[in-house]
Amino acid sequence: MDGWTIGIIGGSGLYALDGLAETRWHDIVTPWGAPSDRIREGRIGDTRLLFLPRHGAGHRIPPSEINARANIDALKRLGATDILAISSVGSLREELPPGRFAIVEQFIDRTVARPASFFGTGLVAHVSLADPVCERLSAFAAEATRQAGGDVATGATYLAMEGPHFSTRAESLVYRQWGADVIGMTAMPEARLAREAELPYALVGMVTDYDCWREDEAGVVATDVVAQMHANSATARRLVAAFATALPAERTPSPIDTVLDQAILTAPAARDPAVTQKLDAILARRTREGANDA
Repeated sequence: MDGWTIGIIGGSGLYALDGLAETRWHDIVTPWGAPSDRIREGRIGDTRLLFLPRHGAGHRIPPSEINARANIDALKRLGATDILAISSVGSLREELPPGRFAIVEQFIDRTVARPASFFGTGLVAHVSLADPVCERLSAFAAEATRQAGGDVATGATYLAMEGPHFSTRAESLVYRQWGADVIGMTAMPEARLAREAELPYALVGMVTDYDCWREDEAGVVATDVVAQMHANSATARRLVAAFATALPAERTPSPIDTVLDQAILTAPAARDPAVTQKLDAILARRTREGANDA
């Protein structure tokens, strides 16, 4: 099998990577529009990386306006085999204090204003999302975080809220009752779209604050979390390097690589050619293999 090409999606506080060799920049426009920023390609060891700052350089794009379809399409189009996403999060648990890292295992999606799928009228698909992250990548990410000096928890449930405002106290308490461990504004529909693009996905959450569920504490203020964000991002840069160098030389196949084989429902004769063309990068493997779904 071929080697790894890891799409790195950097969240708040992680706008650049250090130590990349053989670097080049990609300005790309997808059928879904432009991604958040230029994509920087480079290598760490034998691993090819494609780095994309989720909010754009300088943090200019708010959560609800991130073009997640363009971001995932662009990484797929440039040859990504897998995605490691890194995101600042609030904590909904006492045992996840600011400065700790959390490997996300599950999601509760409360976003409402974002396109959530590549598919639609003219070409319908329903991917399985019961287990929304890649177990293999998540294990590599957890070990890399430890190697980078981070204190890491695993198996976290991420509550994705719409934003850009932080939670009310009532909402924060409800999310705790639902079993959520961390809260953020960007991982959905990003994780859904990665699955539709047949890209195994892992998410490392960098805890910056306790949200607003703790009694007798002030609510979250954006300026108050900036220092913690910067401290977290130094560890995040180290963990990306550790992650890249620890990957096996050979990438063995993942079941996620072929999820569309069990997901597309629209009969070939009923598919809208314009929609199919728009999905050229997402459907590239199936096109190469002559999949027909007849």
